[in-house]
Amino acid sequence: MRRLLLLLLITLASLAALVWAGSLGIGPVLYTPEGRQKVVLLFGNPVNVQTEPGLSWRVPLLDNVLSFDARYLYLNTAPSKIQTRDQERLFVDSYVIWRIEDPLRFFASFPGRIPQAESRIDEVVRADVRDVIGQRTIPEVLTDARIEIMAQITKEASEELSGNGITIRDVRINRTELPPATTQNVYARMRTERERLARKYRAEGDEQGRTIHARADREALVTVAEARKDAEILRGEGDARAAGIYADAYNEDAEFYGFVRSLEAYRKTIGKGTTMVLPPSNEFFRAMQSPNGGPPAPAAGGGAPSAPPAEPAESAEP
Repeated sequence: MRRLLLLLLITLASLAALVWAGSLGIGPVLYTPEGRQKVVLLFGNPVNVQTEPGLSWRVPLLDNVLSFDARYLYLNTAPSKIQTRDQERLFVDSYVIWRIEDPLRFFASFPGRIPQAESRIDEVVRADVRDVIGQRTIPEVLTDARIEIMAQITKEASEELSGNGITIRDVRINRTELPPATTQNVYARMRTERERLARKYRAEGDEQGRTIHARADREALVTVAEARKDAEILRGEGDARAAGIYADAYNEDAEFYGFVRSLEAYRKTIGKGTTMVLPPSNEFFRAMQSPNGGPPAPAAGGGAPSAPPAEPAESAEP
């Protein structure tokens, strides 16, 4: 029993030693940890590719083990000076999220490993950024179209580098700057555009104002015409009623009616300080004469008789 336990302990210790040696890249056991990928080369030819964590076997001293990072990597590309479709220049700085998808292809494409791969990725991404942004205008690059631009760059770069065992997860525009001369041109263009919009809105407002004024004038004319029509109708009805009242009054007492009408004529014709030169027999003074047709009786207290009323032939201020 003791010998069996001792044998078991020795076996476990040997396995632990082999795993430890495999983690150091020596021994017959190949240990691939999380986040790493390994390629086993025998006399320079690949014989085993480990892309998943775990254990495998190798031939010590005869093969060579290459280890690659399986995680997503970050690369900040160099700034590029790009001319847009509207003939303006931009300084664009971008970054790339990438990983080694196929370590065997990656090793065949980039013997220099990560530095050589990053140089190639920088070259491809900068070219795609230049091509895609060169087909756009500055407003598109600086607004919501920016997301579509980055997606297109990511797609093109990933397709171009897939044959090298690399996958591009994302390409992002980190910074977009305008040269000083371009900045002034952009501001001038923005100012011109705003002035154009201001003139457009002002012209539309003037047109609407003229339309509103014309409508108001038309409605005012219609309202005044209708009011005048109603006034004429009411005036005609009033005149008709007044004529009827006058006719009724005349029919009831023609003499009294004539007397009242004469008094109204005196009130409207003879004002304060009016001098009238008319013969006493004039019809205008008929209401002021005595019943027998002579001049009116003198007033109480004596004095000259009043001048007989008549239609004025001439008047003058005293």
